[in-house]
Formats: sequence, structure tokens, C-alpha cells
Amino acid sequence: MAPAQETTLQLGHLANEDNIWHKAAMKFAEEVSRLSEGRIAVEVFPNETLGKEMDLIAGMQLGTVDMTITGESLQNWAPKAALLALPYAYTSLEDMDAVASGEIGDEVEQEIIEKAQVRPIAYFARGPRNLTSNRPISSPDDLQGLKMRVPNVPLFLSVWKALGANPTPMAFSEVFTSLQNGTIDAQENPLALIKTASFAEVQSYVNLTEHVRSWIYLVISEQRFQSLSEEDQQAVLEAGQIAQEYERSLFLDDETQLRADLEAAGMEFNEVDTEAFAAAAKDAVLNGVSDDIKPLVEKIFAD
Repeated sequence: MAPAQETTLQLGHLANEDNIWHKAAMKFAEEVSRLSEGRIAVEVFPNETLGKEMDLIAGMQLGTVDMTITGESLQNWAPKAALLALPYAYTSLEDMDAVASGEIGDEVEQEIIEKAQVRPIAYFARGPRNLTSNRPISSPDDLQGLKMRVPNVPLFLSVWKALGANPTPMAFSEVFTSLQNGTIDAQENPLALIKTASFAEVQSYVNLTEHVRSWIYLVISEQRFQSLSEEDQQAVLEAGQIAQEYERSLFLDDETQLRADLEAAGMEFNEVDTEAFAAAAKDAVLNGVSDDIKPLVEKIFAD
């Protein structure tokens, strides 16, 4: 085994250098070095340069990859990870925080450690997903027959169908052209992606549906974590918490700025009847989740 002062952890993720996840990963690297008194160095690799998300998770299980940033993709190993992105389960950032940092969050993390063999050490909030369109959508009634793109997530498809829209799964790279040529009328994503994909050029409205609030984890390979001394494990966990707080402050500033940028690009923000959307979506969500997590989903809705 390498001497303690020569531990290097490689952290690969999919975001680019401008993204707040990358900035938080760099902050984590800085804090690990400080807290371990230089015994641990973290090298950060953005833009999938270390590999794609699923490959990195597989590598972490084999012990060939150290760290990444990942979210609901973990449900391929740990079904409870589906709770990271449930439509209309969390009505506010505070509400989501209460779940992510509370008992249910602990259950999700425990299952991820046991079944996916990776250990969450911090979580980052993601901007809520909103529906963009060329006419204002204020209630579920306005969705009738709306041709919209959704990612290939079965739960997202069934929920939009239940709401009355006509959803179609499509690769993200095809969305702009499809909106431009009228193959679809609408799409849904967080403000950050609406901006970077230049959807303001082909869509007039951001309807504030905020239908999915989700979080994502900074994770370390459990095998790698267990190979560290107790002191170094503590340094990693503490650095994770500092990175989490740092990311949150960047996130809040970013969301305000994104709205201003999209309005400047000509998009109009439209308030919607959130309660009507949530009520119409609830049964579709409950029918769309697997039986082993249904009790937890019911508990989240009840709370």
C-alpha cells in the first residue's frame, strides 16, 4: 500500500468547468488537502474525460475509479435512488432538503452503500425542471394534446400522459431542431439547461411547473473509502460537508441569474396552478414507482 501521504483520489464527472458542480469538486479537493495535512490529493476531471457516468460507477465497484458525481442513475443498483427525482414530491428546496438530509435520505444512502458499493459524502441541489412552450401553460387543462419531449425516464412519460400532454422520449441533442421544425411544441428541463441549449431562440415561455426537484451525490468508492485510515476518512467526510455548503451558496446565486439571463433573451416566465398539476400527477407517480419504494413515496407525499 502507498504511504499515507501519497494518496491520490481521482474524481471524474460529466459537467463542464463553468458548472457549479465542478467548482464544488475543486473546493472539495482543496479542503481534503487542507484537512488531511497534504496526505490526500484529489485530481478533478470534468467533461467525462475520465469516462461516462455509468462506466465510472462500474469502475468504482471494481475499485479502479475513486469518485464521481451521480444521482438517480444509481437506481440501476439501488431502487431507492429513484427518490432523488420524483415528480411533485418536493414542493420547495427546504422540503427536498428535509428528505435528503433526514431519515429517508439516510435510508437511500445506506442502500446506495450496500447495493451500489459507493458512499455518498455530500449532496448538491439541482434546479427544478420547468416546462417551456410557445403558448402559456397555466393549468393541466392547457396541456391537452401538447407534443412535448421528455427524457427516456418511464416515470416522466407516464406522469405527462396522465396530465393530458402527448410526451415523446427523445435524445437531448435532437430537441432544439425538433422545436425549430415543429415536430414538438414543448420540452422540460432546469433553467441551466434551457439557457445553455439556447432554447430561448425556439421557445417563448418558461412555465414555472417546477415539477421535479432533485439532488445529486458526490460519491466515493466504498472499497477506496475503507482503504483510508480513520483520520483520512474523517477528512474526506468533513471536506464533503464543506463542499456541500459551498455548492449551495453558488446554486442559489446561479438560479437568480439564470432567470434574468433567460428574460433578457426574450423568454416570458409564466406562473402556473402548481396544486392542480401536483394533484393530477400524484396517482401517476404512485402507479409508476416500483412496489419496494411505494411505501416511501406515499410517506413523502403524506408529509
